Amino acid sequence: MADNYKGKAVGVFEMDNLVACFVALDTASKTADITVQGVERNRLKSGACVKIRGTISDVRAAMEAGIAAGSRYGSLTASTVIPSPTQDTEIALEMTINK
Repeated sequence: MADNYKGKAVGVFEMDNLVACFVALDTASKTADITVQGVERNRLKSGACVKIRGTISDVRAAMEAGIAAGSRYGSLTASTVIPSPTQDTEIALEMTINK
């Protein structure tokens, strides 16, 4: 796990197209103090999965605003906030970056 993510919440959302993901990500980044951990394209469809990191409150605020903005351009497939990821979860999150 990257040290800069230690102790930080993770927010994950997936939308059905890249335009919606980028709009959501831009809005999320402008809404709260978060860091983008990764954006992975969906291999079977045109969407993508976005991972953001920060405090629980920042991640929740960013996710809410970002998903609302992105939903004007596409559909949300899934989303969650993990307040305190385990070490195993951190390993799994890193394994999917750039895959």
